[in-house]
Amino acid sequence: MRRYHRFSLLICAGLLVATGLANPPGAEDEIGVRDLAEINWMDFKELVPAKIDTVLIPTGTLEPHGVINNGADITAPVAIARAIARRTNSMIAPVIPYGMTGSMDAYPGAFSISEAAYRAYMRDVLMGFAGTGFKTLVVINGHGGAQTNVLNEVAAEVGRTKKVRTLVVNWWSYASDVTIEVFGEDGGHAALNETAFIQAIDPKLVHKDKYHDGLVTPNPTPGTYSAYPNPSSISQYKSGQGLVKFDQAKADRYFTKVNEKVAALILEMRRKWDLAGL
Repeated sequence: MRRYHRFSLLICAGLLVATGLANPPGAEDEIGVRDLAEINWMDFKELVPAKIDTVLIPTGTLEPHGVINNGADITAPVAIARAIARRTNSMIAPVIPYGMTGSMDAYPGAFSISEAAYRAYMRDVLMGFAGTGFKTLVVINGHGGAQTNVLNEVAAEVGRTKKVRTLVVNWWSYASDVTIEVFGEDGGHAALNETAFIQAIDPKLVHKDKYHDGLVTPNPTPGTYSAYPNPSSISQYKSGQGLVKFDQAKADRYFTKVNEKVAALILEMRRKWDLAGL
């Protein structure tokens, strides 16, 4: 299990009370365990869907991330799911750690599976959760590129086939405005924002001594060039922005605000689905 930074959790709790997200309508405070892998089948039968109809499914991959852990794309969505499960009245599925790594797969420790295998597996996973009684399937995705496209397509297919509601959230992209708000600049892959998010979760996963600005490369302008393998594991969305700062206070604030925004999205989507009778 990942351990959250204690200070970030205290801030998070205070903000949740202030914004009304700590106990959303329908939340069952007496539910002590939210991880599906940790509950008994009899508990599941009692909870789903009578008390809980939403499941959070973290997805990621193994690839280099500058000076943070190769599993950052796993660490982040798992932490988000655990931080927001109660306030969104959701259960947490075991993480799907293997994904479509892409141009980073040449780096030591990277791991990638084929699109055909990933698509078929994710389809079966989502179909399975729909079959267990969940009405709303939320994929909290930690890795972009082609993996996002597959998740979007599979989620829509399963939603249409099983008559369930699906949502795929790429946390770093959805929270891009939070990056600007907290840091005053844009981020990047394994850059300022993603490194800060991991730092807030567990500072031991951040190797400050290995960092220097020379590791950072701007992303190419679309349509200009592509390179394989990617020449750097830290890339900027905008040239000159996103250099890593290792500011713990900002990292904790960023973690809290990202979780708050993702939780608010899930609550709002469910509210609108309910209003539409879907």
